[in-house]
Amino acid sequence: MSQLSYPPAHLASNTVTTWVDTPGAGRERGPIGLGRAWVDVLVHPRRFFRTGVVPGDQAPGLVFAVVVALVYVATRFLLVPGSVPAIQGGPALSALLALLAVGLLVAPATLHLTAAVQTLLLMVLVRDRAGVSETVQTIAYATAPCALAGVPVPELRAVCALYGTFLLLVGLAEVHGTTLTRAAVAGVLPGSLVFGYAFGGFGAIVAVARAWTLI
Repeated sequence: MSQLSYPPAHLASNTVTTWVDTPGAGRERGPIGLGRAWVDVLVHPRRFFRTGVVPGDQAPGLVFAVVVALVYVATRFLLVPGSVPAIQGGPALSALLALLAVGLLVAPATLHLTAAVQTLLLMVLVRDRAGVSETVQTIAYATAPCALAGVPVPELRAVCALYGTFLLLVGLAEVHGTTLTRAAVAGVLPGSLVFGYAFGGFGAIVAVARAWTLI
């Protein structure tokens, strides 16, 4: 699929969360599109959020966040002994059921709940902002580093969480056309929920600090 051009996200008017199956603009679909988005947001975050997040094109962002969550959980299942929940039918079936739950329920619900909290905070701090759909996309793409956070190395997990938080703040500033300071104030709670708790950033940072005898 050819590369599309996008309007600046901060010029978008407020919109409700919508789904667009065949949008006129937005991120490229398919595995190649996911791979390009992952690299772009990690390497060129400002440009990515400025050009790649558009009104009403929520589906690619949701798929992106779900894939990141699945890779994170699957990596933990493979590398961390005892991480597979005991559901039924043995470890393999339990892992499969857990991954299905993450992909179909946990990841989408967490993304939209966090986006709802983020939207409320933006309403207080940013008068002329983009819509809910753009907020969902911003949070989704900010999770990109956490595809690597399932590796049981505290330093790597801490870096993933910190960089994900940085991406969220940069994305909020670019997409909603506000300052990085306002974005930081608005994004601290959602960032803590996603990167501190969901992806284990707080635990990793504490583990690193203890290893360096800082606490």
